[in-house]
Amino acid sequence: MEEKSMEYKTKGVCSMAIQYDLDDEQKVHNVKFIGGCSGNTQGVAKLVEGMPAKEVIARLEGIQCGRRPTSCPDQLATALKEALS
Repeated sequence: MEEKSMEYKTKGVCSMAIQYDLDDEQKVHNVKFIGGCSGNTQGVAKLVEGMPAKEVIARLEGIQCGRRPTSCPDQLATALKEALS
């Protein structure tokens, strides 16, 4: 199975970027947040491992961090939406 490595520069959150792989079935692998709340971002990364990108988007899109209109999980959903379009 072939995987395509991607990197997304985040906006409006503590993390600076998200690195991840998408396989030929559009499943998410090897998510790594650069910066941000280490425990939370590691948890998100493990939870979405092997999940279809559309499912990740459906679950994470719209999550806010405090008063911010976005969050690291929401930014992952945004990154995946861009990759699928």
